[in-house]
Amino acid sequence: MDPPNPMAESGETLRKRSLTDEVYDHLYRKIIAGKYSPGDWLRQEDISTQLGVSQTPVREALDRLVASGLAERVPFRGVRVPALESNEIVDAFTMRLVLESLAARLAAIVISPEEVQSLSMIIEKTASLVSLEDMSTLRQLNKEFHTSMVESARNPLLTKLYEMATNSFPDWMLYEYMFRHPELMQSSLRREYLEHQSIVDALACNDPEEAAARVIQHISNLGAELESYLNISHETIEEVMSRITPVISSQQN
Repeated sequence: MDPPNPMAESGETLRKRSLTDEVYDHLYRKIIAGKYSPGDWLRQEDISTQLGVSQTPVREALDRLVASGLAERVPFRGVRVPALESNEIVDAFTMRLVLESLAARLAAIVISPEEVQSLSMIIEKTASLVSLEDMSTLRQLNKEFHTSMVESARNPLLTKLYEMATNSFPDWMLYEYMFRHPELMQSSLRREYLEHQSIVDALACNDPEEAAARVIQHISNLGAELESYLNISHETIEEVMSRITPVISSQQN
């Protein structure tokens, strides 16, 4: 008789794909959803036991997480979810401004009605998610929205670069702060919903300049949250904006 599969018992049975792909997707979702916190170790043996798979696909999945920037390998200790330093967060913020605004411009030219509808559906899923219990789902939907928008630009290299940048941008930390300060939640989530909708509206109108401008405004507001929620200095954010604005502006000329 085969041994029981822990994932099957918990309702998390792996689908029949590459086990490495499945383990990677499983860990990816848990990190994005905040089930693992910054600094948590991803122990290969423990994960193997929990999922009922051998250590080989777990090791390969961890390698992929490290390559994507969503985990880091510490020599002689193992793999963990990064506890990001302020300079790393600011670097990722800079890259998101550049890459995501470029993606919006490209996407506005080639996006299909079906892709616009898909983005709208993601947004609508978030409309009623306003409680502390919804934070995990919101994190995942936010990630899905931005990644799908970038993918609609039809540039695989841009998508790969964006994934690396966004994996180092602490969206999950911002949601974690809201979780600890629920008085901020409704206004922050309402603003996020409206800004996402404005991005989709510009894409639906096939307006590259407006789509880029809406994305820049949205990411810039996330910069303000970095300052307010994560204690990134105002001077640092201002310096980044002064350096990056000419680059962003040149995209729109």
